[in-house]
Amino acid sequence: MALLRTRVELTDLRRVNWRKLQPVFEEEARCWKEQLRWDYGPSLELIRNFIQSHSLLGYAAWQKGEPAGYGFYILEEHKGLIGGLFVSSRFPPTEIARLLLREILASLRPLPHLARVEAQLMPGGTEMDDALAGEDFRIYHRQFMLMSLAGAPADGQNKPSGLALSPWNDRWLRPAARLIRLAYENHIDGEINDQYRSEEGANRFLRNIVYQRGCGEFLPRASFVLTFSESDVPIALILNSEVAPGVAHTTQVCVLPGYQGHGLGRGMLQASVCALESLGYTALSLTVTCANRSAIALYENMGFRAVRRFSAGVWLP
Repeated sequence: MALLRTRVELTDLRRVNWRKLQPVFEEEARCWKEQLRWDYGPSLELIRNFIQSHSLLGYAAWQKGEPAGYGFYILEEHKGLIGGLFVSSRFPPTEIARLLLREILASLRPLPHLARVEAQLMPGGTEMDDALAGEDFRIYHRQFMLMSLAGAPADGQNKPSGLALSPWNDRWLRPAARLIRLAYENHIDGEINDQYRSEEGANRFLRNIVYQRGCGEFLPRASFVLTFSESDVPIALILNSEVAPGVAHTTQVCVLPGYQGHGLGRGMLQASVCALESLGYTALSLTVTCANRSAIALYENMGFRAVRRFSAGVWLP
């Protein structure tokens, strides 16, 4: 345990009793529910289990013996991924976030073959802009958007002839990974998440979403693949998960280059909205990079509204 000049103490998470962090977990869950309408309970249960098994890499912050926050990271071959960082509003959030981030990076930077560090943090708690900028991260601003399905515009477009819309099936895993790689090859989101830049990485991303509750409970009945009628090659894709009772989140929507700008993305979203409404869902959220103005214009036109702006960061040696 290291005593810092700000009278904040940092402890290796592998030496922490998770029960002592319970007040922080409860506040974090409230933030996700009140701000984003997410049930963060299942994710916190996983975090608690990893802490209890002394296997979660990261640090807890304390001030005057009280739990102030925590941050953890994951190692994925050539990169480090900061999987979570939260500081209680009862303490100086920016200062403690910076201390946690600095300690995490001090653990990551000496690792051999480290090519990058990504901070893919959803906007449920601590504002990270200043902390990331102070550690020389490239910052990409993003938006969390939400829409009420009750007020969603009806599907007034005709389905393009010669195309088939199919519900998600696991046989689409490999073709979908190839589609994601092609769709993000020259896209800003490929700079933020390098999994999008390779078929192998996209396959890991998909398996995390579909099998491992990487972003809620996957909804195959509200997830679709668009192909030519007699082809197994997808040209568009949309995936949705449940993140709270009655609330869904679009985890991925993409269209093959060359087919963009023809309303296929809108059609995929409308198909998801119809499916989600039939399943009893009342709200849908998604995240989008602010530089992707055409996507934001589409989402706003469909009834999404910006709820929070947040930052993703990438650190390169």
